[in-house]
Amino acid sequence: MPTYDRYIQPPAEPIWQVPATGAARFNWEYDDGRERLLALYQKGKDKQWDGAKRIDWDLEVDPYDPLGTPDESLSLYGTRHWAKLTERDKGELRQHFASWQFSQFLHGEQGAMICAARIVESVPDLDAKFYSATQTMDEARHAEIFGRFLHDKVGMAYPINDNLQSLLGDTLRDSRWDMPYLGMQVLIEGLALAAFGMIRDTTDKPLPQQILAYVMQDEARHVAFGRMALRDYYKQLTDAELREREEFVIEGCYLMRDRLRGVEVLENFGIPKAEAEEYSEQSEFLALFRQLLFSRIVPCVRDIGLWGKRLQEAYVDMGVFEMGNANLDQLMAQDEEIAEKLDAERFAAEEAARAEEVTEAIAQGAEA
Repeated sequence: MPTYDRYIQPPAEPIWQVPATGAARFNWEYDDGRERLLALYQKGKDKQWDGAKRIDWDLEVDPYDPLGTPDESLSLYGTRHWAKLTERDKGELRQHFASWQFSQFLHGEQGAMICAARIVESVPDLDAKFYSATQTMDEARHAEIFGRFLHDKVGMAYPINDNLQSLLGDTLRDSRWDMPYLGMQVLIEGLALAAFGMIRDTTDKPLPQQILAYVMQDEARHVAFGRMALRDYYKQLTDAELREREEFVIEGCYLMRDRLRGVEVLENFGIPKAEAEEYSEQSEFLALFRQLLFSRIVPCVRDIGLWGKRLQEAYVDMGVFEMGNANLDQLMAQDEEIAEKLDAERFAAEEAARAEEVTEAIAQGAEA
């Protein structure tokens, strides 16, 4: 069944065209490069994997509880509507919220793929072009995986959220070569990483846990790439140029915060938009969720050298300023370790099952 037949409501246009600006830059120096970036490029090559093989797609998923979502995570919980819902209604609500969330992951990964390709085209340094080429493949794999999960396991999809689309458009329309880094690597991917991690660490469903753990292993490299490239470049900018980028970050962070309401889901259940927005704002669980989602963005923004007064005031207003002290390297190392541990556990279990099969075959042969 085509994706269009799975959308709760069809996208406004089948193809979204964003006018391209900026120059394609060639670099004729092939033997020079920053050691850290070239090492990351090597790691990007070494860590390529096949989503059709590494993930166990035979695992069953209940479409009415794809993520093991607690009732408190649903913004309708505790409202006057909640008591009226049957168990079937609550299952459909979980399905819709999971579909909405993973649909935004899917659309964001396509955006990341396009931004990575733009970086290959526009960044002046060849070492960065090399790494971005591996990231483009990573993002294609992520889009493939999220699309398959939605199609085969959840059974429905949501169009791209207006705020996510707005930030993607702003990122891609900007002619400055560093903006795809800033908009995608720092803001969109930083937010996605935190969302992935929260679901990965709370779900009791093995398939989404596998998907998110393996995707996060890739994304840890991507964020490291953005930090390296932008930290070096932003040391060269004037105060005025840095302020322009800080304003972009401020606007992008407010857009990302407002993206997380899930109002579209409640509207599909017949709840007026204004009332749905109110429920989202009043939900204690979602308020905590929104705050924790900036755990990857704030320390990264500070690390690359964007930490002016106006930006700090915006983070105080959002209630996330203290996250600037988080240890980003430690978080990324944990992402890598969790994926590797999950692999080790899965392969050990498979090896044990194969050994048991061999033992049984030998015993049956002896009896015969």
